Amino acid sequence: MDHILELFSFGPGGWGDELAAATGLTIRLAAATVPLGLLLGLLVALARHSPHRAYRFFGNTFATVFRGLPELLTIFLVYYGGQIVLQRIASLFTESNVTISPFLTGIVALGLVFAGYASETFLGAFRNIPKGLFEGAYALGLGKWQTLYLVILPSFVRLALPGIANLWLVLLKDTSLVSIIALDEVMRQTFVAVGATKEPFTFYLAACLIYLTLSLISSLGITAIERWSERGMRGAR
Repeated sequence: MDHILELFSFGPGGWGDELAAATGLTIRLAAATVPLGLLLGLLVALARHSPHRAYRFFGNTFATVFRGLPELLTIFLVYYGGQIVLQRIASLFTESNVTISPFLTGIVALGLVFAGYASETFLGAFRNIPKGLFEGAYALGLGKWQTLYLVILPSFVRLALPGIANLWLVLLKDTSLVSIIALDEVMRQTFVAVGATKEPFTFYLAACLIYLTLSLISSLGITAIERWSERGMRGAR
C-alpha cells in the first residue's frame, strides 16, 4: 500500500502532479471542443434540413464522412494535412517551418467528429418539433423571433439534449486518442508512467478511475440540466 501511495504522491518522487495536470488538460480539451462541435453540427443540421439541394448535399456529405471515418484517422488527417497546408501558405512569406499545436489539432479533429454526430441529433430534433407549436404561437400573436426564442428553442433543446449529453460522454473518452500526437493528456501520461515505473496494471487502473470519475461527474451535471430543461413540462403533466 505504501508503494502505491508513493507512486501517486505529489512531488518529484510520484506521478500525482503529472496525472492531475493531464486530467486538467483532458477536461480543457473536451470543453474547448464542444462549442466548435455544437456550432458546426447545428450549421450542418440546418444545411441537411434546407430545401436547397446543394446545402443538403453538403450537409449529408459532411455527416457521412466524419461519422464514417475512424476518429484516429481524422486526427492524423487534420494534424499532418493541416501542417502541409499551413506550410505552403507560410512559404509564400517566410522560410520558417510551421507546426500545429497538438491541442489545437485535437480541438479541430474531435470537433469535426462531434459535429458529424451532433448534426444527426439536431436534425432529429428539428423533425420532431410539432408544427402545432408554430400555429399556436402565431395564434397568440407572437412574432417570428418571439416564436423561435420562446417556443421553438426550448422544445428544440429538450429534444436534442439527451443525444448531445451522450456525445459529451463519448467525447471525454475520445480525448485519449489525441495521445497519439504527443498531447500530454491522461492516456499519454499513463503511458509515460508505465514506461518509467513498469507498473502497467496500477496506472491503467488509475486512468480508468479518472475517466469513470469524469463520466460520473458529467452524468450528475447532465441530469441536473435535463431536470432544468423539463421544469415546465412536469407541471403540465
